[in-house]
Amino acid sequence: MAEIKDPENTILIELKDGTVAIELLTDVAPGHSARMKELARSGAYDNVAFHRVIDGFMAQTGDVQNANMEKDYNPRAAGTGGSDLPNLKAEFSKIPHDRGTLGAARSANPDSANSQFFINFKDNHFLNGQYTVYGRVIQGMEHVDAIARGEPPANPDRMISVKVAADA
Repeated sequence: MAEIKDPENTILIELKDGTVAIELLTDVAPGHSARMKELARSGAYDNVAFHRVIDGFMAQTGDVQNANMEKDYNPRAAGTGGSDLPNLKAEFSKIPHDRGTLGAARSANPDSANSQFFINFKDNHFLNGQYTVYGRVIQGMEHVDAIARGEPPANPDRMISVKVAADA
């Protein structure tokens, strides 16, 4: 595991092939970073499917309402829900949507992000200024690259567990 400089603001996502470490950008998007830590600490992200994975674009997950593969999983509804917490205000910045960055998924309303997020497979600069960037993969991007593709994938991968590194 790479050296983690700030365990309180680093997320560890366990995937089938290994651990992905994500450094949260708390100075850029404090609300989104705090939400991810809150949902990770509550266990809400555990067993949640990657419901939308587009080759050469991104892998989307985080629908804690409809995509928990151990509890009430609904592949048709996966991607339509969030958490029981209020939606977040957009926290747009100059941080580009580069390979390995974490973006907040949302509806057409910029202030509708809740629990869903995506990890960019490549630089997707057409998203800049339209979706909040609030983290970046610092280790394990090869595990993200191995996530099953599809909308939805026939056999979706899941986040086995999601933890704040300080708690791991």
